[in-house]
Amino acid sequence: MEPDLDRFTSRRSTVYGERGVVATSQPLASQAGIEVLREGGNAFDAAVATAAALNVVEPTSTGLGGDVFALYRTADGEVGAMRSCGGAPADATIENVRAALAEDENADSYYPDDGGYAVDDAGEAGMPFYGPHAVTVPGTARGWEATVEELGRLGLADALAPAIRYATEGYPVSEVIASHWASADALFTDDHAREAFLFDDEPPGVGQTVTLPRLGESMKRIAEEGADVVYEGEIAEAIADEVQSQGGFMTVDDLAGFEVEWPDPVSTTYNGAEVYELPPNNQGLIALEALDVAAELGAGEYDYDSPERVHYFAEALKRAFHDGHRYITDPEYEEVPPLASADWAAERAAGVGETASHDVSFGVPNANAEDADTVLLTVADDAGNVVSYINSRFAGFGSGLVAGDTGIALQNRGASFSLDPDHPNALEPGKRPFHTLIPGVVRFDEDDWAAFGVMGGYMQPQGHVQLISNLVDYGMPLQRALDEPRWRYRESGELALEPHFDDDAAAKLVRRDHDVRTLSPVMFGGAQIARNRDGVLSAATEPRKDGNAQGY
Repeated sequence: MEPDLDRFTSRRSTVYGERGVVATSQPLASQAGIEVLREGGNAFDAAVATAAALNVVEPTSTGLGGDVFALYRTADGEVGAMRSCGGAPADATIENVRAALAEDENADSYYPDDGGYAVDDAGEAGMPFYGPHAVTVPGTARGWEATVEELGRLGLADALAPAIRYATEGYPVSEVIASHWASADALFTDDHAREAFLFDDEPPGVGQTVTLPRLGESMKRIAEEGADVVYEGEIAEAIADEVQSQGGFMTVDDLAGFEVEWPDPVSTTYNGAEVYELPPNNQGLIALEALDVAAELGAGEYDYDSPERVHYFAEALKRAFHDGHRYITDPEYEEVPPLASADWAAERAAGVGETASHDVSFGVPNANAEDADTVLLTVADDAGNVVSYINSRFAGFGSGLVAGDTGIALQNRGASFSLDPDHPNALEPGKRPFHTLIPGVVRFDEDDWAAFGVMGGYMQPQGHVQLISNLVDYGMPLQRALDEPRWRYRESGELALEPHFDDDAAAKLVRRDHDVRTLSPVMFGGAQIARNRDGVLSAATEPRKDGNAQGY
């Protein structure tokens, strides 16, 4: 029987491998994952190797000073999750942060140029987006270590070896990463940051070969001494000293108390496929609620190019965002309702009509998170393991702080807290902030599993919904499912479309009272997927960035 080649409309092909596949946003990082697979590692070893390499070759999006999460299905059939994200320092109370901001002559620089949350509704200072008060305990090093120790075949040193080589021997900077590096230059007001990430006081140019020796040395120490050096040793002292020198509250005790978690994933069944996400404090429930509401509305039953498809999926996302941004928080501090239940979905779907609703508020933990970007990778191996792995500092280079001479840029994930004590994500000591990062896993059949993810702030759950629908409702091949033009509902109430979206469908969405606008493709998130279908390994990656999938 001849294959239906008309199904394959992409400009690139799905990648296949016999022993393993890796998909991520940077070719050199994909090579690192394949290298570790060739050396006898499994999908989990390769995931850590790829993530560590991304810390070096794409430092504009991820780093050791951030957090890391995993969702996976093991060769023996376990579906599990790893969450490695830290909370606020013990002394980071709302009162202490407000007092520190009032006394800090640099406080104005902690907010984006558009103001962000510079002031709240009462006219008081809001949670800073940059600076020392946005720094939470980084989870990456312990997360990497836990991944290889609990699930891998090799050791942490083996997984970090390619990243250390890139950092110390050098690598050429690609166009996309050079552009992001240049745009982050204004953040580097601190000497430690400029020394770590600028070259002759300038960001690197396209094709320039760079080394990151300080970061490389820190990775060597982690490889030799384990993650404890980041949480209890000299690197921990450098992190605490850096934050405190800038007026923040982080201490070595805050770092030493950090532990990795292994929560049970949350899931729903959509058109026969079981979709797994991370539970709160992550926004995975938003994706699951949206799929449930969309199923109630029959959104995936309409023709792919029809305005009805986009309308009903978008209306489902509106309600899921409203609920998620109202309720999702650290569950140790506040109970989160069953947003992914059938009864909840039926109730929310009942309010959807044939035209756009304008009385459902988006709600935001932090408006500046909407267009944040990160990196995500997926790996599948011939043993049956599939893993989606996501590692981020939130905004580009994070808070703008680099810990001493470690080369470790510290995240600004604490920006997702609120200084309003009545907000569900109100700042509290030890509390973990609302997290946008959501890896995904889907079971299509008993022996058909895929790890996936779509990056980019509040684009992530919207991308998850669209990718799953493309695969399940419309039977698309992996690469085409990623390539199809996307839409996204925005905090402003606008429905944004990619430039090559069908013009007729766009016009009809306007007639359904959607506030439609067109945005650059880079605003619709990178994506990766790796699949093991009855022993056939395949992967696809995002054409909107430097996406690269490799197999062997």
